[in-house]
Amino acid sequence: MKQSSKQIRKTSFRIGKVRGDLRGKIWYLTYHENGKRLRPKLGPDKEQARQMAARINSQLESHTHSVFNFEPVSIDDLQQRWLNHHEQVLRSSLQTIRRYRAATTHLINFIGQKGVASKTSLFQVGHAEEFVHYLRTIKVAPNGHVNSQKRPLLDKGIKYILQCCRSMFGYAIKRRHLSPYAENPFSSLDLDRIPIENAKVISIFSPDQEKAFLEACDDWQFPVFLTLMLTGLRPGELIHLLLPDDIDLKKGMLYVRNKPRLGWQVKTRNEREIPLINELRDVLKIIIGDRVTGPVFLQRRFASSSVLPELTGYTEKQLENLLQKRVIKAEDSSDKSLDRNQWTQQSRTIWRDCGTLKTDRIRTEFIKLTKQIELPEFTAPKSLRHLFATCLQDGNVDPLIRSELMGHSTSATNGASHGLGMTATYTHSRPETKRRQLQNALLIRPSIIIARKRFLEIMKSGLP
Repeated sequence: MKQSSKQIRKTSFRIGKVRGDLRGKIWYLTYHENGKRLRPKLGPDKEQARQMAARINSQLESHTHSVFNFEPVSIDDLQQRWLNHHEQVLRSSLQTIRRYRAATTHLINFIGQKGVASKTSLFQVGHAEEFVHYLRTIKVAPNGHVNSQKRPLLDKGIKYILQCCRSMFGYAIKRRHLSPYAENPFSSLDLDRIPIENAKVISIFSPDQEKAFLEACDDWQFPVFLTLMLTGLRPGELIHLLLPDDIDLKKGMLYVRNKPRLGWQVKTRNEREIPLINELRDVLKIIIGDRVTGPVFLQRRFASSSVLPELTGYTEKQLENLLQKRVIKAEDSSDKSLDRNQWTQQSRTIWRDCGTLKTDRIRTEFIKLTKQIELPEFTAPKSLRHLFATCLQDGNVDPLIRSELMGHSTSATNGASHGLGMTATYTHSRPETKRRQLQNALLIRPSIIIARKRFLEIMKSGLP
C-alpha cells in the first residue's frame, strides 16, 4: 500500500542536502560528499537526527569535511604521512624521526606477518593487544647493528614502541583517517600503567671506581672524560663545542649552543651555560693551548702530532659559508635540491674536516678503559652524565640549578615532572650562584683533584 504524505513526513525529513530516513526504530542520514554516497547510522531520537543533519548540511554548504567523512589509509601510508608531518611541519630532529620510524616499523612487520587489518579503519583494540603479545616474542639487536647478538625487547622498549604507535594513530584521528566515533586503539591499552620490570640498570662509578678510571686515562682521554664528568654534557654536545664562542676560559664558562647552520642542535633545543670549576679550567687551558678557532676536542691524530685538520683556522661563520658552497655544488651535480638527510650528510663533512671527534669514538674509548680496570659492565659514556646528576644531588644543589645545568626544561608547563612548578617562571639564577653551588658539589670528589694534579704534573714535566 502506498504511504500517504503524512506518513512519509513521520518516517523521513530533509534539511538542505541531507535526508533523514527512519528504518525500523533507527534514523539514518543520506547525503553525497566528494562524489560518494554516505549513509551514517544515528539512533532512535528524531530531534538528534535533525540536529546532526543541520550540522552536516552546514558543513557541506561551507565546503568543509562533514563529521562522518573520513579517509581510511593503509598503516604503511599512515606511517609515512606521520613521519612527513614530523619532518616538514614539526621539524623534529632526524634522529628522533629515525627512532619513530624504527618503533612503528614493528607494527608494519606485525601486520605483514599476522595478516591482520592493514587499514586504519579496520585496526581495532584487539589488534593492539595482539601486537603487544607479538612484541614480547621478537628479538632485536640492542644497538641496531646487524652483527650484534639479539635479545628480547625490554619493557621500556615495548612501552616506547606502543607510545609511538599511539601518537601515530592520534595523528590519524586528527587527519580523519579513522571513522568519527572510532577510538585510538592504543589509548585503550592504558600504557602509563605498564610496569618497567626488566629495564637496563644504569650503573655509576663509586669514588674508588672513578679514581681508577681517571688514573687509567691517557693524556688524550683524560680531558675528554673529565669534561663529561664535571659538566654533565652529552657526548654529542661535547664534540660540537667550538672555539671561541663555546668556551670562555677568562670567565670560566662553557656555553652549549645550537648550531643549526652547521647541521647540529642540542637534543632538547635548550641552550645553557655551565660554570667551569677551576680544576677543569686548568686542564682545558692546556688542551686548547694557543688555538682560537675550531673544535675544543680534536681527534687523537690531530691532538698528538703536528698534523692539522683540513679546516684549521676557520671561524664558525666561515664554516657556515663553506657548508653552503658544498651544498650548492652537490645540488648542481645532481640537478636537484638536497633533502634534509643529504644536507645533514654535507654538514657532517664540515665537522669531519674540522677534526672533531665522533660520538662512537668516545664510546669505544670509554669501553676500552672500563675493560682495562675490570669494569666491563660500564659500556655507556652516558653513565658519566648520570654521575654528574647524582653528584649534584649529593651536594644539595638547588633543584632549579640542577635542571638548568643538565639542560632539562624548567618551564611551568612541565612543572609536574620536575617539581618546580611556577617557581621556574619567577626564579632567575645568577651565574655566581651556579658557580658556587657547582664548585661545592664537585669538590667533594677528591679523586678529581688528585687526578687533575697528576695530569698537570705530567704535562708540565714534558714542557721545555
